[in-house]
Amino acid sequence: MGNVVLNLSMSEINKMKSYYEGKLLDKAPPGSVFAAKTSGSTITAYKSGKVLFQGGGCEAEASRWGVAAAKSTAPSKTSTPKGNVPSGISQMSVIGSDEVGTGDFFGPITVVAAYVQKEDIPLLKELGVRDSKDLNDDKIIAIAKVIKDVVPFSLMTLKNEKYNQLQQAGMSQGKMKAILHNQAILNVLEKISPVKPEAILIDQFVQGSTYFQHVKNQKGVAKENVYFSTKAEGIHLAVAAASILARYAFVQYIDKLSDSAGFKIPKGAGAQVDEAAAKLILKKGREVLPQFVKLHFANTDKAMNLVNKKRG
Repeated sequence: MGNVVLNLSMSEINKMKSYYEGKLLDKAPPGSVFAAKTSGSTITAYKSGKVLFQGGGCEAEASRWGVAAAKSTAPSKTSTPKGNVPSGISQMSVIGSDEVGTGDFFGPITVVAAYVQKEDIPLLKELGVRDSKDLNDDKIIAIAKVIKDVVPFSLMTLKNEKYNQLQQAGMSQGKMKAILHNQAILNVLEKISPVKPEAILIDQFVQGSTYFQHVKNQKGVAKENVYFSTKAEGIHLAVAAASILARYAFVQYIDKLSDSAGFKIPKGAGAQVDEAAAKLILKKGREVLPQFVKLHFANTDKAMNLVNKKRG
């Protein structure tokens, strides 16, 4: 699908809105002034002044507005690719994967792989897609609700009960993550088949050789054009989109845990989670912990110490 991005003044955008009055869509993306659909193009105008035309007739539609229409090819501001990541990857069609929850005492590990076609990069930029660590939960939820219908993706959730079983059986967190990433990527490859991505980019948490060692006994392993980089969310928007969708799933799961606990469960691994875990133990008993937390974290002992002080 082709796309053209024009930079227009707000007065011009308001004229456009009037022009497309009979073709306006009921729902417009966050941050937009309006969205409209013609027979050959979808037009979305944003408060930033950018107007995105998508579809087979996008260039003809954009040319109505007296601006030289050109497909957006300007490189985005990205992190410098590290290791074996090919140059120019930021403008390729890529499957990116990222995970959330590995450092949180409460809640699961969520891993998402997402496929972003190069034609959709301007749209994702306008929707505010960037690393989820730079966004608050409200913004993550708003963006995720839109992009989940734009990009093919797969979510893998490793719940606390299963996590604790695997950890107690001797599996490292790194191996758990590798298996989850691999499966999510395989799921996306199946969804987009017969289309193949130009690259697969994994937000690096172990060396590539270690990653492939972790997944060697899986039923299938994605090996073709697989690259690893730290801070990969700044290299391609596919990883940033995966980061947002994984965070969205994690936030939703924490909300479910909060409903089950009867009070708001905090994120992270600081003193506030020790207090929350102690409260949970006093309320429901220590036996419920495996459903809520990663037991091998030092927070478990800290919470028990708080419980003993309160009981003492």
